[in-house]
Amino acid sequence: MIRMLAKLFVPDRSNTGSPAVRKAYGILCGAVGIGLNLLLFAGKLFAGTVSGSIAIIADAFNNLSDAASSTITLMGFHLADQKPDSEHPFGHGRIEYISGLIVAMLIILMGFELARTSVTKILTPQPVTFSMETTIILVVSICVKLYMCFYNRSVGRLIDSAAMKATAMDSLSDSVATSAVLIASLIDRFAGLQVDGWCGVLVALFIFWSGLNAAKDTLDPLLGQPPSEKFVDSIRRIVMAHPSVLGVHDLIVHDYGPGRRMISLHAEVSASENVLALHDEIDNIEMELRRSLGCMAVIHMDPVVTDDGVTRETSQKVATLVNCIDDHISIHDFRMISGPTHTNLVFDAVVPFKFRLTDKQVEEKIKAAVRALDGNYYAVVQVERSYT
Repeated sequence: MIRMLAKLFVPDRSNTGSPAVRKAYGILCGAVGIGLNLLLFAGKLFAGTVSGSIAIIADAFNNLSDAASSTITLMGFHLADQKPDSEHPFGHGRIEYISGLIVAMLIILMGFELARTSVTKILTPQPVTFSMETTIILVVSICVKLYMCFYNRSVGRLIDSAAMKATAMDSLSDSVATSAVLIASLIDRFAGLQVDGWCGVLVALFIFWSGLNAAKDTLDPLLGQPPSEKFVDSIRRIVMAHPSVLGVHDLIVHDYGPGRRMISLHAEVSASENVLALHDEIDNIEMELRRSLGCMAVIHMDPVVTDDGVTRETSQKVATLVNCIDDHISIHDFRMISGPTHTNLVFDAVVPFKFRLTDKQVEEKIKAAVRALDGNYYAVVQVERSYT
């Protein structure tokens, strides 16, 4: 159904990186989600009222909250597509993440409320009336939620949307939770055991777990998370395809919402090349990144001495020594400053986050290794972290 509706309401479907296409998919999936969740709410509310099952009624209101969540998601995609203005020069793309966070908070709140109601049911149990109509409604609900999980996950992968993927997980959790409610009804009917309240608690735990996962998926990009390895490889491949670029480091990706990324990086170039010619090539690389990856790019040129055999050889030796300390450490921006009594080796060392050594320990070990290489060498090293 989604595929058929997409042909009608999503223009230029092949350009999934376009904010307009993302908006169209988000609004379409949100609208379908609202409609399906409202139908499920009505069916479950009827079934729960007839059977007297608090778990079914609670699950019905969970579907009502899912409809509200779909509304918020729909509005989020719509507002995220607003054009940049003087107050928000990088656009409004992060509204999509904020709407997802609001949805996550609603899910968690519903989980707490359901848990409270279910505990009351455990303390004061009441018989549940079994009926074939109720069973059919619950089975249909499970199938619908599985379908919603499928199309949300499919579209989430297509447009690379964390919000849509979280919605898919929420639908899967709802499907499993409703299955638990159905099992409770069957146990009550055929075994005479009143486990309705306990299954309500189980449903609450599923909802709560789903909300926590949805919150994480939206908080990570809001707080700032590293780009995907695939995206970083694409950037490096485009930049390094130009013969004037000898290396890339200090790559940073700024995420202002899906499809709205800005990157900055340092490109190593030969110090002996013509500066104007290099500047022109760097401009071309920036434009190529914008065309190919749809992101703004700012590239800083780092001149590297390529015609000095001593500097090149010393740089390779120092890199080898640093790798002996730990092969996760890399160096860049290497240069030698000679004086009458000693030579300073100036460079940056990149270490991963949560490294086993402190920055000071890394610095001291590198300095000791450089002194061991040559007593006249002194390392002037800046320890930093990688943003990719």
